[in-house]
Amino acid sequence: MAEGDGALTAGENARARLAETGVWPGKMTLAFLALLCGGALAGLVIEAADNWRTAFALFDAQTMRIAGFTLWQAALSTLLSVLPGLAVARALSRHPAFPGRGMLLRLFAVPLALPAIVAALGVLALYGRAGFLAEPLSLLTEGRWPGIYGLGGILIAHVFFNLPLAARLFLETLETVPADHWRLASQLGMNGRAQWRLIEWPVARSAMAGVSGLVFMLCVTSFVIVLTLGGGPAATTLEVAIYQALRFDFDPARAVGLTLLQLALTGALVFALARIGGRFFEAGTLSVVSRRFAAPGKGETIANTAVLAMAALFVLGPMAAIVAAGMQADLVRLAGESAVLKAAATSLMLALFAAALSAALSLSLVSARYRLAAARGRYGRALLLERLCDSGAALILVVPPIVIGAGWFVLVRHVGDVFAIAPLMVVCVNSAMAMPFVVRTIRPAHDAAASRHDRLAASLGISGLNRLRLIDWPVLKRPLLAGFAFAMALSLGDLGVIALFGSEQVQTLPYLLLARLGSYRTADAAGLALILGVMTLLLMTFAGRIGDRR
Repeated sequence: MAEGDGALTAGENARARLAETGVWPGKMTLAFLALLCGGALAGLVIEAADNWRTAFALFDAQTMRIAGFTLWQAALSTLLSVLPGLAVARALSRHPAFPGRGMLLRLFAVPLALPAIVAALGVLALYGRAGFLAEPLSLLTEGRWPGIYGLGGILIAHVFFNLPLAARLFLETLETVPADHWRLASQLGMNGRAQWRLIEWPVARSAMAGVSGLVFMLCVTSFVIVLTLGGGPAATTLEVAIYQALRFDFDPARAVGLTLLQLALTGALVFALARIGGRFFEAGTLSVVSRRFAAPGKGETIANTAVLAMAALFVLGPMAAIVAAGMQADLVRLAGESAVLKAAATSLMLALFAAALSAALSLSLVSARYRLAAARGRYGRALLLERLCDSGAALILVVPPIVIGAGWFVLVRHVGDVFAIAPLMVVCVNSAMAMPFVVRTIRPAHDAAASRHDRLAASLGISGLNRLRLIDWPVLKRPLLAGFAFAMALSLGDLGVIALFGSEQVQTLPYLLLARLGSYRTADAAGLALILGVMTLLLMTFAGRIGDRR
């Protein structure tokens, strides 16, 4: 018994030593995230304290109208994305095998990888006043097509992004229905309507709140879409108003008031989403037989085919318009312009640093969480540090990039040139925003490898760089590369922070694209959108293929 107690004590001591050696990088990462968000909040508080009367006097009718439009466009976008997305998901679920189904699912994944500025250009190229569909739409409206700037353009772009997302999430939910249920429905002779009412709708309803809340949150915090397609003061959201207050009016007090309102709104939405969306991630019931469907009738098959065809055309249209409009631009001239080459080099360099920092920070959090859990033992209670390492990367999503940028903008302007720190701000914010996705990519492989190798590495005395080189790197190489490529793609197409801190000296491809669009050089903007879209999709494709390999 004494020997057993001694062995147990020795095991606990070994776990404690492992935790001590692997936690400090995670602590530094948490400190970095706290500094990034805390510095922004400090800047807002200092500015509000200096101009508190002006900042809080801005909660007037105009500010309330902007906040109301922010919520209104998000509600409409959610309604137009979620309900059609559910119809598309059910059509895909009812027909689990047909030619082109895999290609259709891959098509629905493309909008998730496209930079928002590129998608906005695609919507303009297709539905704009001079777009490819302008003449047919003019015939329908019995006059010249006025274009889609304003609420209409915002809704189309948001649905372009969020309908495929909602469809994929609902499809994953519907596929959790046990095969036993389908077998019983077939034995009872249920038709499609009865199957929907008794089997599919109860499952979809359980995910409805989570999917709707997620889409609503994405639309509330949408910046680039509204900036590009809003078209004026009547279609302005809080984030765009913050950007305009800092870059055009240079009214920090107004920016602080708007930012505090945006932060309060975002925090309330995140809290509500956490409350209503928890059930969405629960595992479904495991089936004991292979999944089977009663064959849909002819009428249902025709209806489902029409739904899938319309969804595919809606998603494919802006992407095809991007390619067509981009090919009409003088790509050779653009590729040789010094401004374009400099912007492309800046984008790649900043994205490279942001991706490397994001991968390093994510790995430190994953490692710290695992080691704290191992030191805690099987039945211990998770400490605050372990919970922070577990969810710290996701907490950064509570604060939108434009809010972080605005806070640091008003803070740095008191001590130096805000535009001089543009590269640092872009790298730091983009690396932090990519961390939740990178953590999800590397955590399964890291935890599986650590559970196999920790005891052997401790017994052999292998630690530090030697362990990383000899033991961890061969296992983590592929997921780290996948997370690195994903983070680089996100940073490459980001416009949130650079829109505030960009200047003539520091320009990225999205910033240059927005500048060309603002100066009505639409052909150049279309060509740059095509170049940026191709670069981003190549990185996302590489990340997907690396991540899928074992």
